[in-house]
Amino acid sequence: MTSAVEPALQHRLRRSELGAFLRSRRARITPEQVGLPLSGRRRTPGLRREEVAQLAGVGVTWYTWLEQGRDINASEQVLGAISRTLRLDPHEHVHLFTLAGAPEPPTEEKECSAVTESMRAMMTKLEPFPVTIRNARCDLLGYNRAYNWLMGDVDSIPFEDRNTLVQCLLNPKLRERLLDWEQNVPRSVASFRAAMAEHVGEPAWKALVKRLKAESPIFADLWSRHDVNSAAIPIKRYRHPEAGLLTFRFTYLYTGRRSEILMSTYTPADEETAAKLPAAFD
Repeated sequence: MTSAVEPALQHRLRRSELGAFLRSRRARITPEQVGLPLSGRRRTPGLRREEVAQLAGVGVTWYTWLEQGRDINASEQVLGAISRTLRLDPHEHVHLFTLAGAPEPPTEEKECSAVTESMRAMMTKLEPFPVTIRNARCDLLGYNRAYNWLMGDVDSIPFEDRNTLVQCLLNPKLRERLLDWEQNVPRSVASFRAAMAEHVGEPAWKALVKRLKAESPIFADLWSRHDVNSAAIPIKRYRHPEAGLLTFRFTYLYTGRRSEILMSTYTPADEETAAKLPAAFD
C-alpha cells in the first residue's frame, strides 16, 4: 500500500515544485529582455503568464495549468521552448525536464552532445589557433582557450548570452576588438536571416530577433532591409589589447552532410599574427 502511494505523492510534489520554479524564473525576466513593449503598471516583476505562453508558442491556459502544478503532459519540444523563453542555463534546463518528468533527454543536451570528445580534442590540438563550434542560430556551443584569449574571457559571459550575434551587437568591449565591425555586421545579419528561413516560427529564433531588435537599433535597421547573404567572411581582423593587430583566415567545417553544427578555425593570415599568438595556455 505504501509503495503505491509514494510514487503518486512524489509526482504531486514534483509538479508543485515545477510550478514554483517556473514562477521564479518568469519573475526575473523583464519585458525589455525579450523585446516586448511596456504596457501599463505591473503588480509583480517579470513576465506575465500570457507573455511566456506567447513567446513559447503554447496556449495560455495550458501554461497556466503547468504553473499551477496540474497533471498535464508536456512534450520535449514544448519544454524546450519554455526553457529558451525563460533563458534557463543548462543546469536549470535539466532541472525543468526532471521536474516535468520528461521521458526524452533535453534538447540542449542533444545539441551540446554534437560537440563530441573528438571535436574537443581537435580544438585543443589546434591551439594556439582559435576554434569555435556553433549552431545556425549563432549559439556558441564550444570554443578553445585560444578563442577565449582572443575575445577576452568568454568564460565569464552568461550561458544565455553566448551567441556570436548577441556579442557582436550588444557587447561594446568585443566591438572594440573587431576592426571591420561596420563592414562585417551587415553580412552577419544577412547570413542570420538566410539561416532563419529553415527555422521560421521557432520560438528560440523569434525570441532572439525580438531581443536584438529591442536592444540594437543597428540590428533593427538591418533586419528591416530583408537582405540575405550566405557567403562566409573569409578574413577578419582583431585588435587585441596586448598583442595588437591580428589577422585570421577562416576555415569552416560542418559536422555532417545536413548538420547545422559548424566548426570554425582561425588560421593566422600573416607571419606577424602567427608570431603574436601565445605559445601555451594555463
